[in-house]
Amino acid sequence: IIGGTGSGKSTLAALALRFYDVCSGAVLVDGIDVRKFSQQDLRSRIGYCPQTSFLFTGTVEENVLFGGNGDIHKALTVSQSMEFVSSMPEKEMSIISPEGKNLSGGQKQRLSIARAIAKKPDIYIFDDAFSALDFKTDAVLRAALKKETSGATVVIIAQRVATVLDADRIVVLDDGIVAGIGTHKELLESCKVY
Repeated sequence: IIGGTGSGKSTLAALALRFYDVCSGAVLVDGIDVRKFSQQDLRSRIGYCPQTSFLFTGTVEENVLFGGNGDIHKALTVSQSMEFVSSMPEKEMSIISPEGKNLSGGQKQRLSIARAIAKKPDIYIFDDAFSALDFKTDAVLRAALKKETSGATVVIIAQRVATVLDADRIVVLDDGIVAGIGTHKELLESCKVY
């Protein structure tokens, strides 16, 4: 999902997670209205990485494995976090300061992504989760993520075209309205907003 600031991208993620409900229509997961799931069941199916990376005071391991019990080393490797975590004094047992103030923005984003990966959900939602990454790290991470999430539904919300370039389907939002749906090539030919 791509669009400018205020186009409604994050609203779609919030509706899928039931942070609030639709006023009309429905949001479906596996053909079922999300309002029919308990919040716990719905959210257990979704690995969510929000726009603003949120880290807890505690160890790297506690932050990555929060809400799941996956393979921390795989999650750190796929999220391109292993290099900086392995250089920390206590590795995975290193303490994250309140709000992750001892990490850069890109490091916080990568640990937040690692948390979603470690959960091994059916659905991943990455809400502008690659914005603090340089282009090279973004590309390497997305390639590793594609292999790791091959059996899941992956929703990437972004403002940079490069982040969604290889998506199976791109939805272009403009002021809360769908301006186009298609592949990168199709949208270049058919969607002015894109």
